[in-house]
Amino acid sequence: MLTIENLHASVADKPILKGLNLSINAGEIHAIMGPNGAGKSTTGYVLGGRPGYEVTQGSATFGGQDLFELEPHERAAAGLFLGFQYPVEIPGVSNLQFLREALNSQRKFHDLPPLSGGEFLKLAKEKAALLKMDMEMMKRPVNVGFSGGEKKRAEMVQMGILNPKLAILDETDSGLDIDALRICGEGINAIMRKPDKAVLLITHYQRLLDYVKPDFVHVLADGRIVKSGGPELALELEEAGYEGVVA
Repeated sequence: MLTIENLHASVADKPILKGLNLSINAGEIHAIMGPNGAGKSTTGYVLGGRPGYEVTQGSATFGGQDLFELEPHERAAAGLFLGFQYPVEIPGVSNLQFLREALNSQRKFHDLPPLSGGEFLKLAKEKAALLKMDMEMMKRPVNVGFSGGEKKRAEMVQMGILNPKLAILDETDSGLDIDALRICGEGINAIMRKPDKAVLLITHYQRLLDYVKPDFVHVLADGRIVKSGGPELALELEEAGYEGVVA
């Protein structure tokens, strides 16, 4: 599904990624862990197409397409979803309005008819229920006045509605209490743990992986993957720290 080869990327002329290699197949959940400044979030931003992140070498293919030849909206329409560590607020635009426009834009890209208001509302209720989001909250402006946990749950509802092939989730566990962490983890499993989908979790900690069990764990350090293993590697990192594991 996703193949990254020798990826180098810079931000403001500062090299961040320095030869990243990674392959993700359909049906797999991968976790990337690593210390601050290793390039974890940069990996997600580069794949998602965030402005200011310059690819200087290497390649990435997604579903057989050259990912870097696609504009950000084309990557999203192709089935790539990027969940942010800090979801943005959009005053004046309700969650329901935002999500209906986003979904129907993707349907138009694939020459599909737009969902009617009733069809979309039924879908939104179904996905909101997975994340225990009240529909009254879905009527509010995007993330305005939401707690950290509510923002992450709303983002998972967005993921459920857009139904991506690959979800790249950047520190989804950041700012979540125990209950919100469990709800988000269960939501990720319900939406994305399927044979035709894949997930790349970017995280510092084991705790999210208690709910979303990865097939593979990778340690990112100084812009490249320095060690890979199964879910036991995350437990080893938790106990010994990054220096103890990759030394």
